[in-house]
Amino acid sequence: MENNNIYLVRPTLKLKDKALKYRQEHFDNGENIINGSELFDKADTYEEWLQAVTENASPETVSSNWVLTDTFFAVEEQEEIVGMIDLRHTLNDFLINLGNCGYSVRPSMRNKGYATEMLRQILKVAKKAGMNELYLSVERTNIPSIKTIKKNGGIYARSFEFEGEKADIYKITLL
Repeated sequence: MENNNIYLVRPTLKLKDKALKYRQEHFDNGENIINGSELFDKADTYEEWLQAVTENASPETVSSNWVLTDTFFAVEEQEEIVGMIDLRHTLNDFLINLGNCGYSVRPSMRNKGYATEMLRQILKVAKKAGMNELYLSVERTNIPSIKTIKKNGGIYARSFEFEGEKADIYKITLL
């Protein structure tokens, strides 16, 4: 089922409670890593995390050990957060196997087309930012994410191993 009734919004203080509930649902589901969250899963406070993602979204304030990154919540009409997605404008040595984009969908909202729509929308953001291609990494066991990437034009580029797990990099050319 496809779902186009979502839109991407930048994190704000107003979304704090909904964001913390989103994060908690991942933790309650046994997921300690939230892809595409720019370390929201590791943040001590929402406010510290918000400041970091806000600074990293601007060329003037991006952290010297990071890259220019746009982070978004995917929200539906009632402003419930259904997912998170980020867009890294460049790849440094650390990010080369992580790719330009990561995303996650709230455990209770999976298999409804949200990830596919989130990625479709971030491709427009990337194109508007002057990017010509995106690289996305995915563990070979993550079949839903592989399908999401392929639905958005992803083509296998190469493989690598990370922490003993085989993973692949897909390339999406922005037209």
